[in-house]
Amino acid sequence: MGATNVAKMSAAQAAVLVMEKEGVTAAFGVPGAAINPLYAALKPRNVIRHFLARHVEGAAHMAEGYTRAAPHNIGVCIGTSGPAGTDMITGIYSAAADSIPILCITGQAPRARLYKEDFQAIEIAEIAKPVAKWAVMAREPALVPRLFQQAFHLMRSGRPGPVLIDLPFDVQMAEIEFDIDTYEPLPVYKPRATRAQVEKALAMLDESERPLIVAGGGIINANASDLLVEFAEITGVPVVPTLMGWGSIPDDHKLMVGMAGLQTAHRYGNATMLASDFVLGIGNRWANRHTGSVDVYTKGRKFVHVDIEPTQIGRVFMPDYGIVSDARAALELFVEVAKEWKGKKKLKDRAAWLNECRERKKTMLRRTHFDEVPIKPQRVYEEMNKVFGKNTCYVATIGLSQIAAAQFLHVYKPRHWVNCGQAGPLGWTVPAALGVRAADPERDIVAISGDYDFQFMIEELAVGAQFKLPYLQVLVNNSYLGLIRQSQRGFKMDYAVQLSFENINSPEIGAYGVDHVKVAEGLGCKAIRVTDPDKIRDAFKQAQVWMNEHRVPVVVEIILERATNISMGTEIDNITEFEDLAKDFSDAPTAIALLD
Repeated sequence: MGATNVAKMSAAQAAVLVMEKEGVTAAFGVPGAAINPLYAALKPRNVIRHFLARHVEGAAHMAEGYTRAAPHNIGVCIGTSGPAGTDMITGIYSAAADSIPILCITGQAPRARLYKEDFQAIEIAEIAKPVAKWAVMAREPALVPRLFQQAFHLMRSGRPGPVLIDLPFDVQMAEIEFDIDTYEPLPVYKPRATRAQVEKALAMLDESERPLIVAGGGIINANASDLLVEFAEITGVPVVPTLMGWGSIPDDHKLMVGMAGLQTAHRYGNATMLASDFVLGIGNRWANRHTGSVDVYTKGRKFVHVDIEPTQIGRVFMPDYGIVSDARAALELFVEVAKEWKGKKKLKDRAAWLNECRERKKTMLRRTHFDEVPIKPQRVYEEMNKVFGKNTCYVATIGLSQIAAAQFLHVYKPRHWVNCGQAGPLGWTVPAALGVRAADPERDIVAISGDYDFQFMIEELAVGAQFKLPYLQVLVNNSYLGLIRQSQRGFKMDYAVQLSFENINSPEIGAYGVDHVKVAEGLGCKAIRVTDPDKIRDAFKQAQVWMNEHRVPVVVEIILERATNISMGTEIDNITEFEDLAKDFSDAPTAIALLD
């Protein structure tokens, strides 16, 4: 019997084969000398499609958008040594903060040149460790395929998160023996609730009079939105999604009773939270923008907390009961036990409590219909609701534009609100939207940015033009750092936040500074500017025509009044409403209560 040969290949080739076997089909990056061996391994196989970013931070955010777009996706970001890795750090941080797995790969100087201040050599794994789930330098060529195997195992196990692998040049080039034909991904570890735990939690819920379910991003990560809705329907318990959990239950579902929080929240959501006496949190962090102070948020109610990460339970406050579990595993049991109990008539009727919540949803509305010129931002979201349907996927990051979007837009499906929740880096929106499009060629994608978020990584629009990644970019321009201006009111100042200037090349835009239409066109995209609220809808329709015709991103810039204060506050019972509230539905014609 002849000897069985194991294939010889470079360590870089082995890394590419492992990525393919683990399901990677796309990568976002910027090549450089120290990572060229990996690119040399990618090119001939042509299995992993590569999108050339214009900035490595942009590539990291594209990888995030790609992961967030669909279950089981893992976006890959590739860069060279030195500044490429440091540029990735913001993307690694934002992925870690929101439990998003992305694989970041950096080139590195040859091992013999480490610690000799070689050109573009920096200990990127050490820099990344505080923000990555795992960060490692490959010090031996034979370890490379196993480091990649471990990376995918860690990214998918427990609380998901990003990994960085640093590959010295000589490690990538070295020949190793590796058999990809018998390679298998490692089993993924996820903790699972027990039936006894779920029965205890359900008994606590059933003892309450006014219970709520707080649905976090862990439900979306676990692909468990269908089970959440089923559990809510069996028990009749209303649902309050967090910002990261938005879309886990459709906005127009009768059991969706609004979001709570200091900024990205509804008046009715906060009022319902304050009226409750019991909260079952699943896959959520009790983030401070959701809770405000712990004292106000917890007073008068009991809490059960279900989370995949043991150290999340008790991190912000001690719940009355905690369960360490993947959200899907827990919800499977919650559905099973609730069905049994309902069949035995052991569950309370929640109709009266739900009717209270729904009444608040119909009456506690903010006004969106304004006819002023310059345009008030609330009107923009009203027009978006009129034009964009239930299949629309919104991408947003931070600022007054994102806060208002969460207050006024409607989301109907999981992974159709793609938002960098905890880190909130300006510039995230454009590359993230491109990553979503790279993951899904068919989805209706609408991104929303303020002018400063848009300017941070505006160059990535060229990626959309080059690789034919069309999406609709709504750009609300008040020529201000609007959220910071609003927060400076507490300091009685308006300082270093104005983006306004007279553009010598575009006098027609007055003091609004950057001519975003010209810049977008210069980057290969289409753009249109709107100054009349009655023409917003036509602009959106024109944008959709251009996207279909040219297959490039289309920017709809809407010139807003310079200063609008968006509703927010210091506590969920102390939100400042800066505008007149809706008196009737003519003031809020696209309120979700009209649709549900």
